[in-house]
Amino acid sequence: MEEALTQHSHVKLQGCDIDGLPRGKLVQMQKFQKSKDGMGFCNVVFAWDSHDVVYSSRDVAMADEESGYPDIIAIPDLSSFRQIPWERNLPLFLVDFHDPRSSLPLPMCPRGLLKRIVQEGISDLNVVANVGVEYEFFNFKETPESIAEKNGTNLTKLTPGMFGYSVTRPVINSDYFHGILDACNAMNIPLECYHTETGPGVYEAAIQYSDPVTLCDNAHLFKTVVKSVGLKHGIMPTFMAKPHNNLPGCSGHTHVSIRAVDLPGNLFDPAVAKFWGLREGETPDDGIISIEKTSHVLQWFLAGVLEGLPSVMPIFAPTINSYKRLVENYWAPITVSYGVENRTTSIRLITPPTCPPSATRLEIRVPGADANPYLTVAAILACGYDGIKRKLALPMPPAEVVQKQPGGRSGERRLARNLKEAYEEMAKPDSMARRVLGNGFVDHYVGTRTHEWRVWERAVTNWEVSRYFEVI
Repeated sequence: MEEALTQHSHVKLQGCDIDGLPRGKLVQMQKFQKSKDGMGFCNVVFAWDSHDVVYSSRDVAMADEESGYPDIIAIPDLSSFRQIPWERNLPLFLVDFHDPRSSLPLPMCPRGLLKRIVQEGISDLNVVANVGVEYEFFNFKETPESIAEKNGTNLTKLTPGMFGYSVTRPVINSDYFHGILDACNAMNIPLECYHTETGPGVYEAAIQYSDPVTLCDNAHLFKTVVKSVGLKHGIMPTFMAKPHNNLPGCSGHTHVSIRAVDLPGNLFDPAVAKFWGLREGETPDDGIISIEKTSHVLQWFLAGVLEGLPSVMPIFAPTINSYKRLVENYWAPITVSYGVENRTTSIRLITPPTCPPSATRLEIRVPGADANPYLTVAAILACGYDGIKRKLALPMPPAEVVQKQPGGRSGERRLARNLKEAYEEMAKPDSMARRVLGNGFVDHYVGTRTHEWRVWERAVTNWEVSRYFEVI
């Protein structure tokens, strides 16, 4: 790192805003060297939306114009050092945002929130997590200028037709396809798998599992890599949840397992968990549903995520468009549900013989590719850890068992159908989101989603014009 810093006049400092967008600036090397403990950064990065429109102060306290939009403190994380290959190997550091008065992390800082949840897992339960994520994204032969000219309609797809797992389609745009892979390798973003997905011009990448902060750093930077490499090749990728009404959407499936700090092995494996977390006289079978090759710890964690799922939905599905993906018949989950190797449920249990016992894990299938990775993982871990603390029992058997009962899966709770339903659930005084993520974060986040809904309510869409303009 030190050698790289001597070869450049500037460094890039990059933070993550509430929508998952990278916000940053170049800083002169001398200033950076003097300000490693933090430097000023306008608080408007948490007071405006994804199009730089300032929120109403009635929704978001930080958007109060009378405050004058003062600086917050951006503290570089020196362990996050990378070099940007498409910007002459410019040094890059990720930052965390802090309150200048208290020096504490801002409650709405996504990376800071995740760090807090990770630390609570260590201090309260003596556990740490392994997390991985898969992103699907559509690609178009467009530029920012052409998309603006076309008003986002009639975009040219990178390739035609449905051809998932194709070994020939990447050849057509090999410089772009391999440019992403090369850039990820150069920035230490390991991709376990990378391939075409079903749909015109769709790719999918599975980012290798790691500790939560490293994984989310990689996921956050992966989107930057894809978009930056695309710009160099006249290609516009999108991570929006549902670019086409008649095609599957873009998921951000998130995989998680946990281990004890002082013990080797995966606590979701019953052979490792044994009597972990149990008091004298308790057994691993107490209050546990019989699900082969799953531990009591997995079931406690799973129960916590299931209970919290309705109140953290606006994190997993943060935009108006997110809910167009979460509809029937597109392999997208719409209920509070789980199952063993079941891709129709919100949470899929991946267990032997599909994987070795050490890889037993949960796949949370609700998040879209549009979700902020830091907030997504923070919400999953916070809810799961709460389930472990309370030794929470599962509310129902797996979906494949429920399906065989009278009424089948008709009794499963329906997840929010739109963003308004979702943020109203999160905002409730007794919501699990408030309890595990904190009022400071929830109040800010609900305010930002309320703003998004109001913008949508005032919008006149292409669909409305094409449907009503002539015939009404």
